[in-house]
Amino acid sequence: METEIYLALVDEFSGHVYKAALSYCGNQSDAEDVVQNTFLKLLQRKEPFADEEHVKKWLIRVAINESKNMCTSFWRKRIVPLEESESISDTGFATEEQSGLYDAVMQLKEKYRVVIHLYYYEEYSIKEIAQILHIKETTVSTRLMRARAKLKEVLKEDWLDA
Repeated sequence: METEIYLALVDEFSGHVYKAALSYCGNQSDAEDVVQNTFLKLLQRKEPFADEEHVKKWLIRVAINESKNMCTSFWRKRIVPLEESESISDTGFATEEQSGLYDAVMQLKEKYRVVIHLYYYEEYSIKEIAQILHIKETTVSTRLMRARAKLKEVLKEDWLDA
């Protein structure tokens, strides 16, 4: 892959890959590692892509696989993480409300976070999410429905506490 094309892809898709990894991993340092590994795999890829949407889907799929590998690794299970000094909500959202909503999404279980992120933040259809995650469309729909219900509970609790 040519250097100029690679750098353009990194610039264009690094935010999407980072947010997908953050949704899965739940912390910034692991998400940054996943982004790095994902773009290393892109650099090593020999086959051409059909279009930019194919590149984006491939990168998100690789990021999710890398996140799974990281979260289930022997090393990860044996360490105790330090408290992060930065807020997880420091992901570049325009308003505090958007950032607060993202924080609420991050309180959900991983399987719900990922589908919410892909559906609302990356704007993929249910069919596309099913292809990316290698699960059935009905499973994606069910996870979205359950995630919305759990998100409603979390937001209601936050609103009542405020």
